[in-house]
Amino acid sequence: MSGKHLIESPAKADGAELWRIARDSKKLDLNSPYAYLLWCHDFADTSVVAKVDGQAVGFVIGYRRPSAPDTAVVWQVAVDSSQRGKGLAGALLDALFTRLVRRDVRYLETTITPDNKASIGLFSSFAERWGAALERFDLFAPGDFPDDGEQHEPEDLYRIGPLNLK
Repeated sequence: MSGKHLIESPAKADGAELWRIARDSKKLDLNSPYAYLLWCHDFADTSVVAKVDGQAVGFVIGYRRPSAPDTAVVWQVAVDSSQRGKGLAGALLDALFTRLVRRDVRYLETTITPDNKASIGLFSSFAERWGAALERFDLFAPGDFPDDGEQHEPEDLYRIGPLNLK
């Protein structure tokens, strides 16, 4: 895969590839294949997929917070191993939020475990590029998660904004 990245809204047909990229990341909480299909169908306007030669190689899936429509929540960001280190995750976030800011979104929110230095770096860099404040809050403690036999890390809420186009 050596072609240029095309970043666009996902279509239902992309759901299986998004699931594969998430699974292969070995970092994300993997949702069911059905969830990725549904996400591509119902939340395509708040998500993006990157393709090279027609094949999905990265994505950002998110949604607008129903109680705060000026806020978009980034649910997952993933990049295929063949494309890592090329700035694709940042380009995906920039493309998505350029679109969303035109639709009155002013804040990005996401949750990150304290040990996920790559995601903390990604969202810190996004805030810097956009000239926006980044705030971190405690959100979910390990005890908030169901006991599935594994200890879940806490999830901290990161809030970036206000976002404005330059």
